[in-house]
Parts: sequence; C-alpha cells; structure tokens
Amino acid sequence: MKRIAILGSGDLAIQITHLAQQSGNGTVVGYFDDFKTKGEMVGTAPILGAIADVMDSFQSKMFDELIIGIGYKHMEKRAALYEHFAPKIPFARIIHPSCIIDPSAKIFQGSVLFSACVLDMNAFIDANCILYNGCIVAHDSYVEKHCIFGPSVNLAGFCKIGPSVNLGIGTIVSDSISITEKVQTGAGTVVIKPITESGLYVGVPAKRIR
Repeated sequence: MKRIAILGSGDLAIQITHLAQQSGNGTVVGYFDDFKTKGEMVGTAPILGAIADVMDSFQSKMFDELIIGIGYKHMEKRAALYEHFAPKIPFARIIHPSCIIDPSAKIFQGSVLFSACVLDMNAFIDANCILYNGCIVAHDSYVEKHCIFGPSVNLAGFCKIGPSVNLGIGTIVSDSISITEKVQTGAGTVVIKPITESGLYVGVPAKRIR
C-alpha cells in the first residue's frame, strides 16, 4: 500500500487522512507543515517536517506520494505547491468507495473525492481538485486543475470549469456553462449564464459581488 504524506495539517488534512483510511488508496504517514514542530502528533500521524523538508524526505523514502491538505482559503498556495512538486514527486488520488464513477470518466493525480460523488460519462477532473461529499459532475463536463467543490455541488452536462475555482456548498451550474478561473460562489448559488470575470458570485441567479 502506498505511503502518503500530506502538505498541511489542518482540518482538511485530517479529513483526508480519515478518507484515505476508508478508501484503501494508501496510508497517511504524516504531514508537512511550516507552522508546527517536527514530531508533533496530529491525530494519528506526526509532523514530518516543514515544506522545505519535502524533497529530502521523499529522497529518503519516507513516503511514496503526496496530497495537498490546504483548503479553499489558500487557493493560490494550493496551486503553487502542486505545480512545484508535481514534476518531481508522484501525487496520490484518494476516492471514497461509495463514489459512482463511469468507466469513461477521468480523475487526475492529486485529486480527492469524498463520499457519494457521482461522475457521469466523459466527466473530467484535472489534477489537484477536491470534491466534497455528494458532488455530481454530469456527462462531458470538464473541471480544470486546483478546483474545490463544496458538498452537493451539481454540474450539468457540457460544463467547463476553469482552474482554481471554488464552488460553495449546494452550487448548481446549468448545462453548457463555462466559468473562468479563480471564481468563488457562495452557498446555494445557481449559475445559469457563463461567468467570464473572476470574483465572488452569490444568489439565484448568480451575481458578482466583488
């Protein structure tokens, strides 16, 4: 079984550790975090060191794969860490066994799917994405790198979601809609027209508020 190290050790990292235990996709051996002390225990796993220690630890065979456990408040940091380490270190995929994934769907490295997600025919989830519980990605929809979907986000068919998009809990995106990069939506937002400008959108239908 693959040994997984997580970048970050906050709430999301702890959730991912629990998910890995449930999924059988690997065993979390520890965390890298610049704000905690090496050897400190976080739940059942230790701090392995700071982010600067990742490469030396990998070369010392302390772990086999990475995953990023840094959440939606630090979207740029998530993307930067992935782009820095992905050419050098394999990234894990962690998928809860309750997910329903069509054989034609694709999920790239570094992505995490929590329980009860559904990926339909030709759904595409690029690298370093997180889909929380109960997300649905309908047929032929494409999600680019570094996105985070809150619980129960629903994409209809033929949607195109740009990189580093954070869709809040219960967001619904109508069919054939494109959303540009670095968009965030509030809880329950309904997107019925393409979003071409980065920013925060809320409401039914979605409106940009900043």
